[in-house]
This record gives sequence, structure tokens and C-alpha cells, in this order.
Amino acid sequence: MVPDPITQAELERYLWGAAVLLRGYIDASDYKQYIFPLLYFKRICDCYDEETARAVADAGEVFPEDHRFVVPAGSHWNDVREVTENVGLAIQQAMRAIEEANRYQLEGIFGDTSWTNKNILSDATLRELVEHFSSETLTLARVPQDELGQGYEYLIKKFADDSGHTAAEFYTNRTLVRLMTRMLDPQEGESVYDPTCGSAGMLLIAALQLKEQGREYRTLLLYGQEVNLITSSIARMNLFLHGIEDFEIVRGDTLANPAFVRQDRLKTFDVILANPPYSISRWNREAFANDRWGRNIFGVPPQGRADYAFFQHIIKSMDPVTGRCAILFPHGVLFRDAEREMRRRLVEADLIECVLGLGVGLFYNSPMEACVIVCRTKKPASRQGRILFINAVDEVTHEKAQSFLQTEHIEKILAAYRSDEDIPGFSRHVPVEEVLTKDANLSIPRYIARYDDDAGTQSFESVYEDWVEYSTEKNDAVESLRAVLKEVGYDE
Repeated sequence: MVPDPITQAELERYLWGAAVLLRGYIDASDYKQYIFPLLYFKRICDCYDEETARAVADAGEVFPEDHRFVVPAGSHWNDVREVTENVGLAIQQAMRAIEEANRYQLEGIFGDTSWTNKNILSDATLRELVEHFSSETLTLARVPQDELGQGYEYLIKKFADDSGHTAAEFYTNRTLVRLMTRMLDPQEGESVYDPTCGSAGMLLIAALQLKEQGREYRTLLLYGQEVNLITSSIARMNLFLHGIEDFEIVRGDTLANPAFVRQDRLKTFDVILANPPYSISRWNREAFANDRWGRNIFGVPPQGRADYAFFQHIIKSMDPVTGRCAILFPHGVLFRDAEREMRRRLVEADLIECVLGLGVGLFYNSPMEACVIVCRTKKPASRQGRILFINAVDEVTHEKAQSFLQTEHIEKILAAYRSDEDIPGFSRHVPVEEVLTKDANLSIPRYIARYDDDAGTQSFESVYEDWVEYSTEKNDAVESLRAVLKEVGYDE
């Protein structure tokens, strides 16, 4: 008898219940490194049992090809459940055995969590966690891929909500990602790349967008790189749990050691979606100045802000014909003096298709305003020599402590993006020559008046622009101070 599927609400309560058990033992920012590996371990074993039962029912015996993944003898969830002492060691050994038995797909999938440190989690606490996860069966019949994938994304967001400003390291607002993905419109069979992929939310939504359109999303070729080991593991688990297997997620530092190289050149991609880490100061500027991959095409960024290093890496990684990117940045990249010359060269290259200004709160746990810069290697004829500016700072909803884009916000922005006509007070196609006369400053209020001239547009525009630049520089300073404090061992 096939069990009734678990409801989404029940699944979410079950998943969050595991986090509740960890309260008081570890920081909320560390929940993910324990709960995600246990969830995936349980899913693999339950599906293994489900496949075994189905094979026996169908053919009376089991063959290796009946299983998606191998679970070696002694490394099943039920084996760990029987352990009462050194539970962490049993978990670690089982996970490593599964990784080794499925090396091509699962090597390193469970991360490097310190399961054996009893000063962090005791045997009793780990047994509680194991028993909690044992309370539900996570077979495909009971929890289909779509539902478990949604539950996993629910956990990712919950952990982001509880993790303070560090949330941005692995989570990007999904409503914003949907907008960026729709702007680039990935097609079947295209390659999609995220150079700082976090939990792979951007890659995932690119695939799910095709799926929602009734198209073959499994033909997308997904690539991502992520410097943090546990986050890169979370990314791989996220895609697997959504039923996506044709992807390549590599752990590593994109600026220092780009993972995707073909014949001594950077691999290029059709679509690039990115939310690079903001204004990092610990990066090898000297190596970038002599970059073997030729990524310093527009110049070398200042040591304290690597934003334009990531920007140029992305430009260099775009396919010379089909390449297009959407990058989420803080507003400061649009006008900071230290990057003026690089920005001028970028504008002169006529790669920028759109500069989209968004409201506050769309960066997790940060007061900064966000912007999205869209570039194309081959802009449509109607857009060559022009940059589309969209001022959508008011197109955002704030509820409780969360900010997000509603459907009507996304549709309004997309309509402006797809149109070759200007929308007074909202969007304007600006000649590149005009941008260059303003020192290649991409600050949106310089190009879009919010009120009629008769009502004093110029004075309002000037005051508004000064306020945006002041508040952005102030938030830059706050974020930079946070980064410095974190580097010296202080994390609020």
C-alpha cells in the first residue's frame, strides 16, 4: 500500500523541527551544516529501500541498476540509528562510505561537518536528531521531488532569516532571482553559469522556469562555483533534491582559481546569473593585475572592493555570440570614483544593456539598495549604442522584516525592459554618448526624472541623487567594517 503523501505544511514543520532541537547548542548560522547532510542522508537511504522493494515486487530480485545511488552494507540510516555511543563517528563513517561508493556524483556532498566533536553536539543530541528524522519516511512516493525540493528551499530561507547578515553568503532573494532569470530567458540546451553560486538558487530557478513553461528543463547545462565547502555541498544537494542531475558545482575561489577552463581559456556560457560577494577586501589584486585569463580587460579594481573583478570575470565568461548576464550589485558600483575609469571603458564597449535600480531590503539583512546590471555580447540592433535605465526603487513590498517583489512588480519591470519605448519617470533609453559626458556615472537619477520639469524636477533629481550616493557610501562603509571585523575574528 502506497502511503499518503505528506503535506507541504507537515513537511515544513518536520524539517524545522530538526533546527529547533539544535537551539542552544550551536549558532543559528551553523544549523545548515548539520541538518542538510542528515536530510540528504535520510532521503538517499529511504529511496534506496523504496527501489529495493519495487525491484523485488517486479522481478523478485534486485540488480545494481535498480538503484540511483549505492548504499554500502553497514552505512544505511538504520545502521546509524542503532548506534548509542560515538553517534557522530557512525554518521561520519556512513556518509563517507556513501560518497566513496558514488564518487562520480556524490564525492564531498556531505561537506566537512565536525560530527565527532562531542563538545559541540553530544551523543544524546545527535540521537535526538536521528530519531526526529526517523519519524517520517522520505521516499519518492511519500515526498515527491518537487515537494521535498520546496521543503529544502524553505529551510534555506529559514536559515537565512536566522543567520544575520551572513545569510547573503548562501541565499539571494528568490523573487529577485525570478526577475533576473526572466530578463535573460534561458532556452532549452543552453549553458547557465553562476560564478558565486551559494546554495544554487539562481541555477535552480533557471531550470524551474523552463519546467514551469512545460519545456525540457533537464537539457540546461548548469555550472557553478562556490568558495565555501558546506555551501557548495548544500548547492549540490539542492539540485539533486529537485531532480536535477546534469550540473557541475565546483568548490573554489572564482577570482583566484576559476574552475571552468577549456584549452587554457575560460569556458564561456550562454547565460550568467550572479550575486557576487559584496566589496570583499581579501583577494589577490596583484595576481589579477597580471591575470593569466585576461580578465582585467577594463582595469584593476581597488584592493578594498573586488566588485569589478567579479564583473570582468563575468564579462570574460560570456559566449561571444549568445552571452548575456544579469548581476546583482549594490548601487555603489554605479558611481564610485575609484572605479570610474573601468566603468567608462565598460560603457564604451557597449556591453551594458540595462541598469535596473531596485529598492531597499532586497539584500538579506542589509539596508543597501540593490541594482541589477544586464549585459549582452551582441545587443539587438535597436539597443546598440544605448543603455536602458529603469528606476524601480518603489517596486518592492515590505512585510514584517522581509522585502520582496510581487508579481505585479516583476511584470511592470519586465514590460519596461522588453520595450523600446521610454516610460516617463520609470524607464529611459540613454545614448552611450550621453552617459560618457557624465563621466560614465550610471547613477539612475541622473537619467530618469521622477517628476515633471514644471514641478522642479532638476532640484528634486539633484537632491535625490545626492541622498542615494550618500546612503550608499554610508552603507558601503558599514559593510566594509563588518568584513574587516569578521576577518580579525569578531562576528556580531
